[in-house]
Amino acid sequence: MLEIVQDAPDSIRLIGRLDAVQSERAFAAFDLLEGDCTVHFEQLDYISSAGLSVLLHTQQRLSKTGGSIKLRGLNPHVKQVFEYAGFNTIFDMS
Repeated sequence: MLEIVQDAPDSIRLIGRLDAVQSERAFAAFDLLEGDCTVHFEQLDYISSAGLSVLLHTQQRLSKTGGSIKLRGLNPHVKQVFEYAGFNTIFDMS
């Protein structure tokens, strides 16, 4: 299960699991983002390749207009998934 909380127009918190089952909902939420955005991962337990796809698609869309996604509060397991996929070179992560 995934909960997506939009704290501000440029800030989203992800809670739970971002996997293939939840990717359609995630695409819908992320498609509303514009400019520079921060995604908070403190409460995200798991991300699959489908979740990575949502983030990559959003990053590519935002970069066309000078925007980007900043990823914050990744737990060690989720951070490792990003590193294995090489996404740590695509996203601003801390």
